[in-house]
Amino acid sequence: MNLPSDSQRIAIVGRTGSGKTQSAAWHLSKRSFDTKPWIMFDYKGDELLNEIEGTQEIDLATVPKKPGLYIVHPLPDDNESVENYLWQIWANENIGLYFDEGYMIGDSPALRAILTQGRSKHLPVIILSQRPVWLSRFVFSESDFFQLFHLNDVRDRKTMRAFVPADLDARLPQYHSYYYDVANDQITILSPVPKREEILETFSERLNVNKRKFI
Repeated sequence: MNLPSDSQRIAIVGRTGSGKTQSAAWHLSKRSFDTKPWIMFDYKGDELLNEIEGTQEIDLATVPKKPGLYIVHPLPDDNESVENYLWQIWANENIGLYFDEGYMIGDSPALRAILTQGRSKHLPVIILSQRPVWLSRFVFSESDFFQLFHLNDVRDRKTMRAFVPADLDARLPQYHSYYYDVANDQITILSPVPKREEILETFSERLNVNKRKFI
């Protein structure tokens, strides 16, 4: 199976407790934060994201220029600040983005621009949601890859069936998921990703090796 390239987008969806957050962290641990900045938008204070050693916390006015892993903690009412920040990222280009709860951004013109022009601007995106029915359709129409865990709500499954050719009503074993490569029209059933300790160790090793490059 292929993993997303440095200009592609992946949407990861699933109910709470399905395994999506740990899987998304695993994807992030494989990405290019040793050669470009990656910014994590952590709306809910995710325990796993905040355990990553070597991550630098920044505010919604700082656009990092050096490689590394960075984290911002927007509040639910920070929509205007987040929108302005995303436009800065769009203008700077060559930055990876990780959104732990995509629906919190709302119907953002800046996010739409990032999703639709991300390939040419080298703005790869990892975006998560437990309720895909709440997300902008651009999140899915512009995704190059999907990873789907169990969804409780029939409306969410209906939303995803429009983009992923899988029987989403069939229950997979715990923490298993459908992985869909859009370009190759290839769907794979994935077993669980490595344990959180192994994922954190991967981050630690890669960030320590490259720590002198960070701002």
